[in-house]
Amino acid sequence: MTIYESLQQKKRDGKKSLAVLIDPDKMRLKHLEQIISISKDAAVDYFFIGGSLIVNDMLDTVLKEIKTNCDIPTILFPGNSFQLSYKADGLLFLSLISGRNAELLIGNHVVTAPYLKVSPLEIISTGYILVDGGVSTTVQYISNTAPIPHSKDDIALCTAIAGEMLGLKLMYLDAGSGAKQPVSTSMIEAVSGAVNIPVIVGGGIRTAEKAFENVQAGADLIVIGNAFEKDPSLIMEMAAAIHGKNKKSVSL
Repeated sequence: MTIYESLQQKKRDGKKSLAVLIDPDKMRLKHLEQIISISKDAAVDYFFIGGSLIVNDMLDTVLKEIKTNCDIPTILFPGNSFQLSYKADGLLFLSLISGRNAELLIGNHVVTAPYLKVSPLEIISTGYILVDGGVSTTVQYISNTAPIPHSKDDIALCTAIAGEMLGLKLMYLDAGSGAKQPVSTSMIEAVSGAVNIPVIVGGGIRTAEKAFENVQAGADLIVIGNAFEKDPSLIMEMAAAIHGKNKKSVSL
């Protein structure tokens, strides 16, 4: 079963997932070993690998370290067309559908398509919706686009519907790294109720309670990044909350 098939199956079954986002720029190998160990114990579903900027050569090293120590699928979450590696299992082929930057809608995709076509990576087309998280993010600055206002559920809903109609396979609502306020549960409910594809939510999720609220609202996959960098034990807490939702669904 492919990564995407597993996500579809989980959505049909009402099962929720957790992805740990690792930024190669920020990750030291000793810390990475700890994160991998905790993630294995917590039964984390996926590793997302990437960042808005990659200014060192750690991408392949990080992927190799993960592959050596566990079998959790690795999915590239590229901030630009240079963040590519054959060592991962899959790649989110991101189209920034909340913005109006042609390069991030299709331009960069044309450049990377020949490379990806012959790669062993599973390519998953993903509608990327940047949501205002109360602080200017690197993605916002680099992409030169405005995020969807935090309270404009209707704009997010219509954007997601359009993305699904264009054939995108995943929808990713992201408040951005270091967001002061995460994507609202009302926006998650609106989007998840309007599309039939899996919905990913990330940015500003700092507690297990918030992660649980998001899956209750309809998120299929929660992504955590900055939160666990200061307190790796949060991975275990959030995994327990998210996977606990799966157990409750089964008992019902």
